[in-house]
Amino acid sequence: MGIATVHSGRNWNGWHFAALLGGNFALALGPLWVRLADCGPVSAAFWRLLLAVPVFVLFARATGQPVLGLPRKVMLALAGAGVFFALDLGSWHLGIGLTRLGNATLFGNSGSILLVVWGLIVLRRRPRSNEWLAFAAALGGSAILLGRSLEIDHATLIGDLLCLLAGFLYTFYILLLQNARASLGNWSLLTWSSASSAAVLLGLALLLGEPVWPRDWGPVLALALTSQVIGQGLLVYALKHFSPLIVGLALLTQPVVSVVLGWFWFGEVLSPLDGLGMVLVSAGLVLARSTQK
Repeated sequence: MGIATVHSGRNWNGWHFAALLGGNFALALGPLWVRLADCGPVSAAFWRLLLAVPVFVLFARATGQPVLGLPRKVMLALAGAGVFFALDLGSWHLGIGLTRLGNATLFGNSGSILLVVWGLIVLRRRPRSNEWLAFAAALGGSAILLGRSLEIDHATLIGDLLCLLAGFLYTFYILLLQNARASLGNWSLLTWSSASSAAVLLGLALLLGEPVWPRDWGPVLALALTSQVIGQGLLVYALKHFSPLIVGLALLTQPVVSVVLGWFWFGEVLSPLDGLGMVLVSAGLVLARSTQK
């Protein structure tokens, strides 16, 4: 989860493709570290962002992107986006602890579908055939996975719904950043959206009464390193070289990795019906990506 801006470039080589896959693989490790962290899930999200901010500042300065002295309008947009990103991560991290890792990863990336819906609303047009297919596949697959979660435990269903909420909130985070992207580079955006989100997440963690200071820093450091620094860093490097369809296909490595991790660490076994639901949701995500410009 947390894919940066997608461009429509086609000039790529093996290093770009390796970075695209590596970034998705690193992001897919995030739910594992959230589960293993001994602080609260929202607290883990706070550390994930805070520990990455100094690295983003260094990257921004190294590439000549401004960090200080930003226009007031841009700062307000970044602050608003930071609130939605904090709510997105907080909801997603809470959901990770309640549902299967594969479900959490798929539903956490549901923003791709919602961005297509938003685009249709803005353009005031009816969906095309591939967009109808994306919606139908995503809805059908989600219905199967939600039904299976309800069979397992009501808490698992709540976890799925929290992860779906995270995808909904991530959509507004992306939309609020659209204007800021016109004047800022990716590293400046990541610096300020992460910093503002971290402040909100700390407040949420304290409000929920979660333990904030971890006893074991290993999972929290791994979360910040893989999900923010490596995952975001590789995707910032790679995404501008690929079409949305290729990005959507690469995105499917995330639920595959999550399913394997869920089976290996937590004994989460998928039934054939679960597999069908995941295939349908994955197909919906890829089709949704293919419609983006």
